[in-house]
Amino acid sequence: MTNQPYPLGATPVPGGTRFAVRSTAEQVELCLFDGADERRIAMTRDGDVWTATVPGTNHLYGYRAHGEYDPTHNRWFDPAKLLVDPHAIELDRPFVQSPRLAAYGEDTADIVPRARVIAPLTTTPAPPLFRPGGLIYELNVRGFTMRHPAIPPDQRGTVAALAHPAVLDHLRKLGVVAVELMPITAAIDERHLPPLGLRNAWGYNPVVPMALCPDRVPGGVAELVATVAALREAGIGVILDLVFNHFGESDVQGGTLSFRGLDPDVYARTPDGTLINDAGTGNTLDASRASVRAMVLDTLRHFARAGVDGFRFDLAPVLARGPGFDPHAPIFAEIAADPILATRIMIAEPWDIGLDGYQLGNFPDHWLEWNDRYRDQVRRFWRGDGRAGDLATRVAGSADVFASPASRSVNFVAAHDGFTLADLTAYAERHNRANGEDNRDGHGDEVSWNHGAEGPTDDPAIRTARTRSVRAMLATLFLSRGTPMLTAGDEFGRSQNGNNNGYAQDNETTWLDWENRDRALEDFVAALSAFRRDTPIDWTAWLADAEWRTLSGDVMGPGDWDGDGFALYVPVGTESLILRFDRRHGVSALRGAVLQS
Repeated sequence: MTNQPYPLGATPVPGGTRFAVRSTAEQVELCLFDGADERRIAMTRDGDVWTATVPGTNHLYGYRAHGEYDPTHNRWFDPAKLLVDPHAIELDRPFVQSPRLAAYGEDTADIVPRARVIAPLTTTPAPPLFRPGGLIYELNVRGFTMRHPAIPPDQRGTVAALAHPAVLDHLRKLGVVAVELMPITAAIDERHLPPLGLRNAWGYNPVVPMALCPDRVPGGVAELVATVAALREAGIGVILDLVFNHFGESDVQGGTLSFRGLDPDVYARTPDGTLINDAGTGNTLDASRASVRAMVLDTLRHFARAGVDGFRFDLAPVLARGPGFDPHAPIFAEIAADPILATRIMIAEPWDIGLDGYQLGNFPDHWLEWNDRYRDQVRRFWRGDGRAGDLATRVAGSADVFASPASRSVNFVAAHDGFTLADLTAYAERHNRANGEDNRDGHGDEVSWNHGAEGPTDDPAIRTARTRSVRAMLATLFLSRGTPMLTAGDEFGRSQNGNNNGYAQDNETTWLDWENRDRALEDFVAALSAFRRDTPIDWTAWLADAEWRTLSGDVMGPGDWDGDGFALYVPVGTESLILRFDRRHGVSALRGAVLQS
């Protein structure tokens, strides 16, 4: 492998731009565009990197690669395909799905985005604002603001909208310490969606890792940098949700858009050549390859220089597969050794669908991890069929999973994937027929319940019971050891009408309804967050001197963990913080005054 003395991608240099791309093709051409006119320039090979330097910096460009086309042997070279630079950071248009992308010999220059030459960011990022224990607020940039009445219509659905005063006021009211943005890099719809009149609303199907989505970030890198700065000025950090487990070229029936046409070996394969499917998408990135890990680190450094506090990794075990999961995989040491990345927050979604894909608790000691055991056992307790002892373990920071003094658990009750918090107590079954898959998609066995009626109801007793359950789960979340995560809209009762897989609903199903939000619930969440913030304890490690008691105040005995709840007495200076988790009456916290769910 070449140890290239220059970065990959398009880099402005004195007098012009140097283009460098890794490819195993027999020949690579740089394609420069002026409108529909295309000029092709043969590139020079240096090991596995191809380079060309041209005058000027105001270029739109792509690549074409020549070589063997034999998909059965992982050879996909087709010079008819315009290929996006894997290191592109801005594109001139969104990706669109088309059968032509997968048809050999069909030219795709008119439908594939061109990359734009942008000077790389070189700033040294400030230390993260976010610290474990602070409130993470997960949001979909598009759905969060599409129906926000205070935001100008032409700004709705964009990253820039997050800097609007109305948004900042809402985030500050909730005590948000960091927003976690669902993917804002350019993605492509899955092949089955366009014929159904649907589009991917979430963005978990990227094509290249750094290129920003022209719809969500129309102002490109400058818009991201400015918005991150505005959020930081308001005391709010930014965490980016990134996808490094697969790319949108999909399975062998998918299109040739970038990696497949340049360096198809980035995708993991079995010895017989079959694409590995640990991500459930038909292809899986091969992080055992040094070049793939280098690309991941380049991406993280780029966004860190944009000012973001850290990263959440979708299906994170893929990063450490080779092919089995290795808790000491090279990627972890490489991130820890990088002077920029070592300061960032790292959060794993610790599962994928591959063999031994469930790896909760097995990521490095300084990483946080999404905790689905917390999610399910909190739900079960308040549904009525969970043990008090199991709830106590989760409230205590899941010490059975995270043995370190400070819990690495990211606690959540609902996330983008699954029922909304309100729908958890209104739907016992998923209602996903609008997704066009005969209600087969989405989790079929979520821990949810409907209090006696499926969906909306005017029955006051059922409505009251649902409100009580939602408030109890929220109070549990904010009074647990670890780092709480709330998904945008759950603080005011958002519903997806029972759809627990809203990825294909880029419409009012997933767009937050700001006009009709439950303001009383929103105020309750703000009060919970303020209580957590104003209580002078370390919410990641506060249990060392706590006492566990029954709801009547006695010391817990072995037979008490199957009852209706428990109380925690936590020393706070000369006082005691008393937390009560009572299945019959909800959650309360006493420290000078009572906070009651």
